[in-house]
Amino acid sequence: MHLNIIGKGGPAVIFENGSGDFSFIWSLVQPSISVFTTSVSYDRAGFAWSEAGPQPRSSRQIAFELNTALQNAGIKGPYILVGQSFGGFLVRAFARFYPEEVAGMVLVDVLHEDSKIIINQNPIRIRDMAKGLQAPAPVLLKKSNRDIASPTNDSVIIDTNIEYPLTKLPKKMQQWQVWAQSSTVYRREAGNEMNWSPEDVADMYKHQQSSQYRLGNIPLIVLTRGDGGYGGRSDSILLETERLKLQQKLVALSSNSKWIIDKKSGHNIHLEDPSLVIRSIREVFDAVKRHKKLN
Repeated sequence: MHLNIIGKGGPAVIFENGSGDFSFIWSLVQPSISVFTTSVSYDRAGFAWSEAGPQPRSSRQIAFELNTALQNAGIKGPYILVGQSFGGFLVRAFARFYPEEVAGMVLVDVLHEDSKIIINQNPIRIRDMAKGLQAPAPVLLKKSNRDIASPTNDSVIIDTNIEYPLTKLPKKMQQWQVWAQSSTVYRREAGNEMNWSPEDVADMYKHQQSSQYRLGNIPLIVLTRGDGGYGGRSDSILLETERLKLQQKLVALSSNSKWIIDKKSGHNIHLEDPSLVIRSIREVFDAVKRHKKLN
């Protein structure tokens, strides 16, 4: 597992990437966080510098790998978790499996477990794509399989496509993006994550009222983009109304929470409005350090 660790102090801030993204997606945010505490961005198994991991790529397996990597790196909890998009499901799963290791959370334009996504112009609930599979107990990668999983044995299909808002990344990071997204191992593992995701989402929906699936009273800030991007559709008002109602449900996951709608940004708030993400992390950090409620 590749971890990018910057800064000193605690509680440490751990960044969880959206679907298909790499550790450097946080490069407009992480340096500012490292000024006042330890910050960790990382690449999930099979992404960029991290070797591929065991199957299936369930949230339970991913949380286990992240927790193991943090412990091995000497990064002690409890942590402040920051998840964007698909990463929101993952940080919530981490909090479920390792509740004693989570002190606060920032959700950056994440989906609720009852959310719809647009597939072939049709709005479909993610949970409706589940097949009813059960996640097995998490495991570590067997040493005998490590050579096969190593990025050094990977082939590439060059993909130079860099679209907005990735164009906001420094040129060096854009070069890394081309390298990382051209990996066939990455493409396979990103697909494996998405293949399993509906199972996790359906499980979260089924247990959404369970205390284990909620966040108690930890400081939580939910950042939501101002426009859901449904313009031009006949059902745009309905979809937008539902989106905002589900974002409110995310805010209600903790009794110590705050909701910020960012009208200056689209889905990638950490790239389009990084200063807001930085301020939100700092606010959660201060609330954790001072044992106070969010303002």
